[in-house]
Amino acid sequence: MEEEHHNNTLTFLQKGKLTTKASFSCPKCGKSFSRLDNCKQHQKIHNRERDHVCLQCGKTFITSVSLKRHQKLHSGVKPHTCSQCGKTFTETGHLKKHTQIHTGENPHICTHCGKSFRQNGDLNKHLTIHTGEKPHACKQCGRSFTDTSHLTRHMRVHTGEKPFHCDQCGKQFGSSSNLNIHLITHTKKKPHVCSVCGKSFTRMDNCKKHQRTHTAAKNHMCFECDKTFITAFQLKRHQIIHTGERPFTCTDCGKSFTQKSHLNKHSQIHTRANP
Repeated sequence: MEEEHHNNTLTFLQKGKLTTKASFSCPKCGKSFSRLDNCKQHQKIHNRERDHVCLQCGKTFITSVSLKRHQKLHSGVKPHTCSQCGKTFTETGHLKKHTQIHTGENPHICTHCGKSFRQNGDLNKHLTIHTGEKPHACKQCGRSFTDTSHLTRHMRVHTGEKPFHCDQCGKQFGSSSNLNIHLITHTKKKPHVCSVCGKSFTRMDNCKKHQRTHTAAKNHMCFECDKTFITAFQLKRHQIIHTGERPFTCTDCGKSFTQKSHLNKHSQIHTRANP
């Protein structure tokens, strides 16, 4: 059976002139190619069996080359180095994409808003902002995404796959961004500082959440002591002080706590004692 393809046109900036060039996209996953033969070759991967299994995380691949490339995530080996800044990469393709940062080359132009991109794939992702299209749907829950990378990351919610490991404590994560956030806890660095009171945080989202305490109205009042809170959740958590309730119990020693965060902090005593 002959493979299908979708033909689109993309605008490129070549030697100061705008020209149009055909783009062929895969109807299965939306990935685009500048050549039809490459698009047809790619479509074969959707029909082939995945016989090559990663022993680290169980992920499967069509070819041994794809498996070896994936295994570099676990090994941490990055043999390709940028001669400009020294940054290292697992693949040559990633290095080539990175070097365009130094050259400033952005040959792929959006015809809707004029924004330019280094990669054809980045342009295609951007175009979905204008079209509202989310062609990549999760088969488990139906949630849809603008590009395959977001779908892949989302699928880990269902599979439980956590391919990113912390070298310090062995904790696993579903995304590299969550791993990077976690790594800060080992360095004890708190780079995000509240501009109002100077309190520092390891994560920017926690800092932003904290900063709202300085500006948001405190409409939730405790009738026991008249203390006020921004959210109903904060009030509910506070009221446990008056009721004496301690709903969070340590499974190791039976000690109970008013807040889950206090239990988590206490549990570290047992993990240090039993490494």
